[in-house]
Amino acid sequence: MVDAFDVRAELAGVEDRAGAWRFIQGFAAAWATPLTDADGWDDAALDAVEARLGITLPVAVREAYALFGRRTDLTANQDELLEPKQLHVIDGLLVFRDENQGAARWGVRLDGPDPAVCVRPDLEDEDAEHWEPWLDSFSLACVELVLSEALHAAEELADYREADEDDLEALERYARLPLPEYPSGQLPGTRWFAGLDVLVREDERSWITIRARSEEALVNACEDFGDGWLA
Repeated sequence: MVDAFDVRAELAGVEDRAGAWRFIQGFAAAWATPLTDADGWDDAALDAVEARLGITLPVAVREAYALFGRRTDLTANQDELLEPKQLHVIDGLLVFRDENQGAARWGVRLDGPDPAVCVRPDLEDEDAEHWEPWLDSFSLACVELVLSEALHAAEELADYREADEDDLEALERYARLPLPEYPSGQLPGTRWFAGLDVLVREDERSWITIRARSEEALVNACEDFGDGWLA
Protein backbone atom coordinates (compact mmCIF):
# COMPACT_ATOMS: atom_id res chain seq x y z
CA MET A 1 0.00 0.00 0.00
CA VAL A 2 1.50 3.32 -1.06
CA ASP A 3 1.91 6.11 1.47
CA ALA A 4 0.21 9.00 -0.30
CA PHE A 5 -2.76 9.31 -2.65
CA ASP A 6 -4.71 12.57 -2.66
CA VAL A 7 -8.17 11.27 -3.54
CA ARG A 8 -9.64 14.71 -4.22
CA ALA A 9 -6.78 15.94 -6.39
CA GLU A 10 -6.58 12.69 -8.33
CA LEU A 11 -10.34 12.62 -8.88
CA ALA A 12 -10.29 16.23 -10.07
CA GLY A 13 -8.05 15.05 -12.89
CA VAL A 14 -10.62 12.55 -14.18
CA GLU A 15 -11.92 14.08 -17.41
CA ASP A 16 -12.39 10.96 -19.52
CA ARG A 17 -12.28 7.21 -19.26
CA ALA A 18 -8.46 7.12 -19.40
CA GLY A 19 -8.44 9.40 -16.37
CA ALA A 20 -10.91 7.12 -14.60
CA TRP A 21 -8.67 4.10 -15.16
CA ARG A 22 -5.63 6.03 -13.85
CA PHE A 23 -7.60 6.99 -10.75
CA ILE A 24 -8.66 3.40 -10.11
CA GLN A 25 -5.08 2.18 -10.54
CA GLY A 26 -3.80 4.77 -8.05
CA PHE A 27 -6.63 4.17 -5.61
CA ALA A 28 -6.09 0.41 -5.69
CA ALA A 29 -2.39 0.86 -4.93
CA ALA A 30 -3.13 3.23 -2.01
CA TRP A 31 -6.19 1.61 -0.45
CA ALA A 32 -5.73 -2.06 -1.39
CA THR A 33 -2.98 -3.61 -3.52
CA PRO A 34 -1.70 -2.53 -6.96
CA LEU A 35 -3.38 -3.86 -10.05
CA THR A 36 -1.57 -6.52 -12.05
CA ASP A 37 -1.97 -7.96 -15.53
CA ALA A 38 -3.82 -10.92 -13.99
CA ASP A 39 -6.60 -8.72 -12.57
CA GLY A 40 -8.56 -8.34 -15.80
CA TRP A 41 -10.53 -10.53 -18.20
CA ASP A 42 -8.95 -11.40 -21.53
CA ASP A 43 -10.33 -10.62 -24.98
CA ALA A 44 -11.63 -14.17 -25.40
CA ALA A 45 -13.94 -13.84 -22.38
CA LEU A 46 -15.28 -10.49 -23.59
CA ASP A 47 -15.63 -11.66 -27.19
CA ALA A 48 -17.70 -14.56 -25.86
CA VAL A 49 -20.10 -12.08 -24.22
CA GLU A 50 -20.63 -10.31 -27.53
CA ALA A 51 -21.24 -13.58 -29.35
CA ARG A 52 -23.62 -14.89 -26.68
CA LEU A 53 -25.68 -11.69 -26.42
CA GLY A 54 -25.39 -10.52 -30.02
CA ILE A 55 -24.10 -7.08 -28.99
CA THR A 56 -20.97 -4.97 -29.21
CA LEU A 57 -19.62 -4.04 -25.80
CA PRO A 58 -18.89 -0.33 -25.32
CA VAL A 59 -15.17 0.42 -25.33
CA ALA A 60 -15.25 1.56 -21.70
CA VAL A 61 -16.83 -1.73 -20.60
CA ARG A 62 -14.13 -3.76 -22.32
CA GLU A 63 -11.38 -1.56 -20.87
CA ALA A 64 -12.74 -1.76 -17.32
CA TYR A 65 -13.18 -5.53 -17.37
CA ALA A 66 -9.70 -5.94 -18.88
CA LEU A 67 -8.14 -3.71 -16.21
CA PHE A 68 -9.75 -4.79 -12.92
CA GLY A 69 -12.74 -7.04 -13.65
CA ARG A 70 -11.34 -9.95 -11.61
CA ARG A 71 -10.51 -7.87 -8.54
CA THR A 72 -13.43 -8.76 -6.30
CA ASP A 73 -11.85 -6.86 -3.39
CA LEU A 74 -12.41 -3.70 -5.45
CA THR A 75 -15.73 -4.62 -7.03
CA ALA A 76 -17.74 -7.05 -4.90
CA ASN A 77 -17.48 -6.40 -1.15
CA GLN A 78 -21.11 -5.30 -0.92
CA ASP A 79 -22.71 -5.15 -4.34
CA GLU A 80 -21.31 -7.25 -7.17
CA LEU A 81 -19.69 -6.49 -10.50
CA LEU A 82 -20.89 -9.38 -12.64
CA GLU A 83 -18.49 -11.77 -14.35
CA PRO A 84 -18.62 -11.83 -18.16
CA LYS A 85 -20.65 -15.05 -18.15
CA GLN A 86 -23.26 -13.33 -15.94
CA LEU A 87 -23.75 -10.24 -18.08
CA HIS A 88 -27.21 -9.96 -19.62
CA VAL A 89 -29.45 -7.44 -21.33
CA ILE A 90 -32.72 -6.02 -20.00
CA ASP A 91 -34.70 -3.58 -22.14
CA GLY A 92 -31.65 -2.72 -24.20
CA LEU A 93 -29.24 -2.09 -21.31
CA LEU A 94 -26.37 -4.37 -20.37
CA VAL A 95 -26.72 -5.38 -16.70
CA PHE A 96 -23.26 -5.38 -15.11
CA ARG A 97 -23.82 -4.95 -11.35
CA ASP A 98 -26.26 -6.36 -8.79
CA GLU A 99 -27.21 -5.00 -5.39
CA ASN A 100 -26.22 -7.49 -2.70
CA GLN A 101 -29.80 -8.32 -1.62
CA GLY A 102 -31.26 -8.19 -5.10
CA ALA A 103 -32.96 -4.83 -4.52
CA ALA A 104 -31.53 -3.21 -7.66
CA ARG A 105 -29.30 -3.71 -10.66
CA TRP A 106 -27.18 -1.37 -12.73
CA GLY A 107 -27.15 -1.30 -16.52
CA VAL A 108 -25.12 0.53 -19.14
CA ARG A 109 -26.49 1.74 -22.42
CA LEU A 110 -25.01 0.24 -25.55
CA ASP A 111 -24.50 3.44 -27.53
CA GLY A 112 -21.11 5.16 -27.75
CA PRO A 113 -17.69 4.36 -26.28
CA ASP A 114 -18.47 5.45 -22.69
CA PRO A 115 -22.26 5.53 -22.34
CA ALA A 116 -24.48 6.46 -19.43
CA VAL A 117 -25.38 4.09 -16.60
CA CYS A 118 -28.86 3.60 -15.15
CA VAL A 119 -30.19 1.80 -12.09
CA ARG A 120 -33.33 -0.33 -11.95
CA PRO A 121 -34.99 -1.16 -8.61
CA ASP A 122 -36.31 -4.69 -8.18
CA LEU A 123 -39.99 -4.22 -7.35
CA GLU A 124 -42.72 -6.66 -6.42
CA ASP A 125 -44.68 -5.30 -9.37
CA GLU A 126 -42.33 -5.94 -12.29
CA ASP A 127 -44.50 -3.78 -14.56
CA ALA A 128 -43.60 -0.79 -12.38
CA GLU A 129 -39.86 -1.29 -12.85
CA HIS A 130 -37.96 1.06 -15.13
CA TRP A 131 -34.43 2.28 -15.69
CA GLU A 132 -33.54 5.49 -13.83
CA PRO A 133 -30.48 7.71 -14.53
CA TRP A 134 -27.43 6.96 -12.34
CA LEU A 135 -24.26 8.56 -13.76
CA ASP A 136 -23.47 10.01 -17.17
CA SER A 137 -20.67 7.61 -18.14
CA PHE A 138 -19.66 4.03 -17.46
CA SER A 139 -16.11 5.03 -16.53
CA LEU A 140 -17.36 7.44 -13.86
CA ALA A 141 -19.74 4.74 -12.59
CA CYS A 142 -16.68 2.49 -12.22
CA VAL A 143 -14.97 5.14 -10.07
CA GLU A 144 -18.10 5.28 -7.91
CA LEU A 145 -18.22 1.49 -7.75
CA VAL A 146 -14.63 1.19 -6.52
CA LEU A 147 -15.11 3.96 -3.93
CA SER A 148 -18.35 2.43 -2.67
CA GLU A 149 -16.90 -1.06 -2.42
CA ALA A 150 -13.94 0.37 -0.49
CA LEU A 151 -16.36 1.29 2.29
CA HIS A 152 -16.96 -2.43 2.85
CA ALA A 153 -13.45 -3.75 2.22
CA ALA A 154 -12.24 -3.67 5.83
CA GLU A 155 -14.92 -3.72 8.53
CA GLU A 156 -12.44 -2.84 11.26
CA LEU A 157 -11.62 0.39 9.40
CA ALA A 158 -15.19 1.52 8.70
CA ASP A 159 -18.21 2.80 10.59
CA TYR A 160 -21.64 4.23 9.84
CA ARG A 161 -24.66 5.89 11.41
CA GLU A 162 -27.69 8.03 10.71
CA ALA A 163 -26.85 11.63 9.87
CA ASP A 164 -28.04 14.65 11.84
CA GLU A 165 -27.96 18.42 11.38
CA ASP A 166 -24.56 18.75 13.08
CA ASP A 167 -23.01 16.56 10.39
CA LEU A 168 -23.32 19.36 7.84
CA GLU A 169 -20.91 21.39 9.94
CA ALA A 170 -18.62 18.41 10.45
CA LEU A 171 -18.51 17.76 6.71
CA GLU A 172 -17.07 21.24 6.19
CA ARG A 173 -13.83 19.91 7.67
CA TYR A 174 -13.53 17.55 4.71
CA ALA A 175 -12.94 18.19 1.04
CA ARG A 176 -15.95 17.59 -1.20
CA LEU A 177 -14.94 15.14 -3.91
CA PRO A 178 -15.57 16.30 -7.49
CA LEU A 179 -18.18 13.65 -8.22
CA PRO A 180 -21.64 14.81 -9.28
CA GLU A 181 -24.37 14.26 -6.73
CA TYR A 182 -26.16 11.11 -7.84
CA PRO A 183 -28.36 9.38 -8.91
CA SER A 184 -28.53 11.89 -11.76
CA GLY A 185 -31.42 14.29 -11.29
CA GLN A 186 -32.16 13.19 -7.72
CA LEU A 187 -31.65 15.69 -4.90
CA PRO A 188 -30.68 15.13 -2.23
CA GLY A 189 -28.50 12.28 -3.43
CA THR A 190 -25.12 10.79 -2.60
CA ARG A 191 -22.09 13.02 -1.98
CA TRP A 192 -18.48 12.09 -1.27
CA PHE A 193 -15.89 13.79 0.95
CA ALA A 194 -12.29 13.03 1.87
CA GLY A 195 -9.79 13.88 4.57
CA LEU A 196 -6.33 12.61 5.37
CA ASP A 197 -6.61 8.82 4.93
CA VAL A 198 -10.40 9.05 5.23
CA LEU A 199 -13.35 8.65 2.85
CA VAL A 200 -16.84 9.84 3.83
CA ARG A 201 -20.02 9.10 1.92
CA GLU A 202 -23.25 10.91 2.74
CA ASP A 203 -26.45 9.42 1.35
CA GLU A 204 -29.52 11.63 0.91
CA ARG A 205 -28.52 13.78 3.94
CA SER A 206 -29.64 10.86 6.10
CA TRP A 207 -26.73 8.42 6.38
CA ILE A 208 -22.98 8.76 6.94
CA THR A 209 -20.41 6.05 6.17
CA ILE A 210 -16.71 6.42 6.94
CA ARG A 211 -13.77 4.33 5.72
CA ALA A 212 -10.21 5.01 6.85
CA ARG A 213 -6.78 3.61 6.04
CA SER A 214 -5.83 3.22 9.72
CA GLU A 215 -7.53 2.78 13.10
CA GLU A 216 -6.21 6.16 14.21
CA ALA A 217 -7.69 7.90 11.18
CA LEU A 218 -11.04 6.17 11.76
CA VAL A 219 -11.16 7.18 15.43
CA ASN A 220 -10.34 10.79 14.57
CA ALA A 221 -12.98 10.94 11.85
CA CYS A 222 -15.68 9.43 14.05
CA GLU A 223 -14.87 11.98 16.75
CA ASP A 224 -15.38 14.76 14.20
CA PHE A 225 -18.97 13.63 13.77
CA GLY A 226 -19.80 12.80 17.40
CA ASP A 227 -21.48 9.74 18.92
CA GLY A 228 -23.91 7.14 17.62
CA TRP A 229 -21.68 4.99 15.45
CA LEU A 230 -23.07 1.52 14.87
CA ALA A 231 -20.06 -0.71 14.16
